[in-house]
Amino acid sequence: MTQVMAVDCGVFVDWSQMGDVSHDVAPGKTEYKDLKELKQHARSGQWAKNHSQRSAVYQQLLKALPCRTVTPDAAVYRDIVGNSNSKRNPSAYPLPEFVDGAPVPCYCLKTESVGSVHAVISCIAGQFPDISYCPSLPAVTALLLHWSADEAQCFESVSRMLACNEPGRRLLDQTFLAYQSACMTFGDLVHKYCPSAHKLMVATATDVLEVYSDWQRWVLGDLPFSFAARVMDVYLVEGYKVLYRVALAILKFYRKQRSAAAGSALTKQDSAAVRSDIQAFVQNIGKSVTPERLLEKAFSIRLFSRKEITLLQLANEKSLQQRGITVKQKRQNVQLAVNADNFSSEIVSAKEIRDIWSWIPERYALCQPQLLFTTSTHGCSLNRFYSHCEGYEPTLMLIRTTDGEVCGAFLSTDWEERKRGGNKLSFFGTGECFVFKMKPEMERYEWVVIKHPELANASQAALEKPATEPSQLSPFLSARHFNLNSRNTSMFMAGNIDSIIIGGGEGNALYIDSELNHGRTERCLTFDNPPLCAESFQIALLEVWGFKDAMAS
Repeated sequence: MTQVMAVDCGVFVDWSQMGDVSHDVAPGKTEYKDLKELKQHARSGQWAKNHSQRSAVYQQLLKALPCRTVTPDAAVYRDIVGNSNSKRNPSAYPLPEFVDGAPVPCYCLKTESVGSVHAVISCIAGQFPDISYCPSLPAVTALLLHWSADEAQCFESVSRMLACNEPGRRLLDQTFLAYQSACMTFGDLVHKYCPSAHKLMVATATDVLEVYSDWQRWVLGDLPFSFAARVMDVYLVEGYKVLYRVALAILKFYRKQRSAAAGSALTKQDSAAVRSDIQAFVQNIGKSVTPERLLEKAFSIRLFSRKEITLLQLANEKSLQQRGITVKQKRQNVQLAVNADNFSSEIVSAKEIRDIWSWIPERYALCQPQLLFTTSTHGCSLNRFYSHCEGYEPTLMLIRTTDGEVCGAFLSTDWEERKRGGNKLSFFGTGECFVFKMKPEMERYEWVVIKHPELANASQAALEKPATEPSQLSPFLSARHFNLNSRNTSMFMAGNIDSIIIGGGEGNALYIDSELNHGRTERCLTFDNPPLCAESFQIALLEVWGFKDAMAS
């Protein structure tokens, strides 16, 4: 990392609010050649008490970002706006529409410094005409102003973040498509890594996706300054994935506090009330959690790799593009699509299907459920099951037993894939598959590798080379599986003329015979599930639902 001279900074800061942060001592260590040491110092808060040190480190990090050839710098700002550190009137520099009404957080800045944030963002809007949606910009600009000698330096810092062109790396969403797909990706990550918090959201919010759409604001906007500054330390070093980590940690702490306060009395609320409740919790998080504890929780989450998260984001972007959702529009276009007025199942209610819909990957939650097959209409024939379900991906299987128990499976892959194994019963599918039970109680069981990533290593030799087209990939080990041994943790779905099997490895989560009449369920390695109902059961009714507008790859 190239040495950058420390500069006088802090002229925009209200030091009476900064506690024991020092602004008049030497900056200390600011040059890092060892990435591991840099990462460790960022995570441990090495720069938190020394304003000059943090400023110098930030300038190095930002100068090191690979950017577009023509990236506006401080000189451009001085030519256009001037470089006054005196009081500016915010109304003279209205925030652009692309921040979508996001306010400028105070972040321990002087009252008059808000005008400087407005001026910087106004100039950004003129220099970056391609930005169409960036609600995080006011928070990022206000934070960087802290460690800037003047407005021009802040402008250059923000410009470099926006112009970063390192392959596979982005720092700020700049379109509604990128922003909304990130919200969907966050929802997918909550499903995987915060199941208890997700269950709470489903139980209390009328629109879970609307709640998750605030995730970036929790981190960049609602967190108090001492927390936001610590997040910025690791964000500039490690990138966008840090924001996901911190938001997941916030949701985990919120769930803990909310559950303790409410006990068992959880009632459904309007989503706006839940959003306000989370915002108030985040704004006052210092009452129950320290910045160190928040980051400790964030980095204890065993998140998938940046590459896999990028694939998930691309899949979500494609789903939005297919529905024409590329600019901000009415909220109902991007929320859960189950409409109680036109949904009719003989197995589950509209409320129950909404609960199931809240579990599925966000890009499919935009789709309406479409009944493909039901034994009450199409009869108990495995051939008819295949003929009605092939060509659809994904599908949802629902089973009601003669004892009134209800269970099922979300199946990520077209049943036609079974033909690739010839007459041999061969497994296929991806790690987005899961099984569940609804009655007598509701529970979902996901791929065991999500909670235990180390198990994936044992399966690698059995995986086919994955496709290279992102839209065809599931990010959770995106492979089609065939001819796996009986102790494999990646046996998702299989079928031939004799039976259907969901989940494998020392047992099957679901086994259904060719007459769709008899089944059995037991623990399997793939989902690490208990039996989903009575271990041996008779099928009273079986339904398969597709996702309208979702097509097989």
